[in-house]
Amino acid sequence: RQVSRQEVQRFSAWHFKGRAARRSRSRLASGPMYLSQRSRGEAEGRANDFETERMNLMFYEMKIAGLTRQLPLCKVTDDLYIGAFIMFSDVEITKACAAELLKKAPEFDILITAESKGIPLAYEMARQAGRNDYIVARKGPKLYMTGVLEVEDHSISTAHAQKLCLDTADAELMKGKRILIVDDVISTGGSLHALEKLVTEAGGNICGRMAILAEGDAQSRDDLIYLEKLPLFNEKGEIIG
Repeated sequence: RQVSRQEVQRFSAWHFKGRAARRSRSRLASGPMYLSQRSRGEAEGRANDFETERMNLMFYEMKIAGLTRQLPLCKVTDDLYIGAFIMFSDVEITKACAAELLKKAPEFDILITAESKGIPLAYEMARQAGRNDYIVARKGPKLYMTGVLEVEDHSISTAHAQKLCLDTADAELMKGKRILIVDDVISTGGSLHALEKLVTEAGGNICGRMAILAEGDAQSRDDLIYLEKLPLFNEKGEIIG
């Protein structure tokens, strides 16, 4: 799933405020020899502000690949919130999800995912499956590319175009091969459709589509293999779909 810049900024701001608050708590515990009275007051204030903000956040607890995680709910509109599933830095959940998806996966030759949240999943699935190759479709051309295969999908279900690029060397690698498309979360299907177009134009054969979580309309797709359903929420944190 393509994550909006605003969603990333909101979650990143919350994450780094938490880290700053933990540093403040640690400095407070170090005692007065390390902090002046004014500094101690400022540090305590930052820590308390974060604790208040965290208490005001809503979370959704769910079990994924046998592991329990708390997903912060992020505002999309006034009456629509989504659960933020973040695999980055969570090695345990990445390894567990890769193992569970491989149990359900069809026979494949190469994995492909879209930049960037699906990258750790594709890597770990390739590693556990004993594959030496996996391909990442980039959001734009890169200097290392010897040639560029680019697609742009104007899906009616997304607010903006999904643009993805491949090095022509990767495209050649996919030609005539069984390609398994993987991602962390699939919701509207915009990035999935763009990946499908890339694989088709490269001459690969799509053998399956997989995700850890299916959100919204993706839950009713009969061509998608996933581990769990990720609900949508209202402004009170209640499940609405």
